[in-house]
Amino acid sequence: MEMYLVSLFLLSLLTFSNAKNSCKIGVNYGQLGDNLPSPSQSINLIKTLKAGRVKLYDANPEILKLLADTKLQVSIMVPNQAISNISSNQTLADEWVRTNVLPFYPKTMIRLILVGNEILSFYSDQEKQTWYDLVPAMRKIKHSLKTHNIRNVKIGTPLAMDVVESTFPPSNGTFRSDISVPVIKPLLQFLNRTKSFFFLDVYPFFPWSANPKEISLDYALFKGGNLTYTDPGSSLTYTNLLDQMVDSVIFAMTKLGFSKLRLSISETGWPNSGDVDQTGANIYNAATYNRNLIKKMTSEPPVGTPARPGTVIPTFIFALYNENQKGGPGTERHWGMLYPNGTGIYEIDLTGKRPEYDYKPLPAPANNEPYKGKIWCVAAKGVNKTELGSAITYACGQGNGTCDPLFPGKECYQPVSLVSHANYAFSSYWVQFRSLGGTCYFNGLAVQTTRDPSHGSCKFPSVTL
Repeated sequence: MEMYLVSLFLLSLLTFSNAKNSCKIGVNYGQLGDNLPSPSQSINLIKTLKAGRVKLYDANPEILKLLADTKLQVSIMVPNQAISNISSNQTLADEWVRTNVLPFYPKTMIRLILVGNEILSFYSDQEKQTWYDLVPAMRKIKHSLKTHNIRNVKIGTPLAMDVVESTFPPSNGTFRSDISVPVIKPLLQFLNRTKSFFFLDVYPFFPWSANPKEISLDYALFKGGNLTYTDPGSSLTYTNLLDQMVDSVIFAMTKLGFSKLRLSISETGWPNSGDVDQTGANIYNAATYNRNLIKKMTSEPPVGTPARPGTVIPTFIFALYNENQKGGPGTERHWGMLYPNGTGIYEIDLTGKRPEYDYKPLPAPANNEPYKGKIWCVAAKGVNKTELGSAITYACGQGNGTCDPLFPGKECYQPVSLVSHANYAFSSYWVQFRSLGGTCYFNGLAVQTTRDPSHGSCKFPSVTL
């Protein structure tokens, strides 16, 4: 009897320890920047932030070596382009594990292998084939781990919110019809059988910024106070946007017969800056969102969501740094908690223990209301002149008459300078192609401005919001 009680006590201690550990916030360590601190400095910064986990977008051997004996739980990733080959070849799966896991495990606490990154958000024929190769590849990686008697590493795949075709109200949550049965169902079966997680990248910033008049910003930032929404289908009451989004996926899983499958948030966060037309991307909102998220996800006992009350949701914040080599709109380069020089963009404590009053005041938000007026797209300061020339050629070659005013003798030919011509070409291109997805970026060579670059009889086209 005494031995039984001791065993029970040890088991309860282990369970408690695992529960506490799974409450620890993780950090997404992206490396798409040409000005980031070294891996060694980065690991020290992650420790300073008091993270419990770190998620990599590869299996970088230098970083994995540095993570040995750090007590940080580590997530590594199989690249999207490797999935199809691994799916049909156990030898390749074994080789991947032999190269990327065995040299570092167990000194480096690899606990997750994520196969691909948001692969169901890519739609070319070749990329669609990867959809069907996903679960077979996951099975082969799992089999390889088993042959080495590695049983405490979970296999999963992070998916974006676009896997769900209906998210509102949450009880309407349904997976996209093109993937529900052929891709998602086998994935859920695998995750359930292996006691893994459904990994979800979930960003309340996007639905809020697309509908700032319909969705309260406070509701998106976990500071809604008395703001609530009651789902007419489930009668569940919501106090924040993240819970609604997560529960829509939980309801979608339930409809396929997997009501108990655990969920982990593999990415979430809020941008600290962005382009002129990107409402609400500022330091105040980013700090508020992440601090409140941490408070929610580290609370003891855990709060879960309305559909899963009291459950722990392991969560990774995106991202460690602002990464200047990411493409797309300005927000893409501004998700970090740290500047590339390693200093904090705002104060943050990933343990959730620091009280609100202990933080210094945040800069007041200046763009929580949509910008109204004209915007131009011009060359960024200090850019490479050769690259600028190539970008002008590209911009002028895309449309019909995009750069006609730049021809000799025309109204915008003078002054004859690369920067001046780029300013016109970028603005003209953006005006023509913005509605088709064209951006003011040009591989980091362009920025938005509210200052009219027109001069004399040369009038620059502008986007009007």
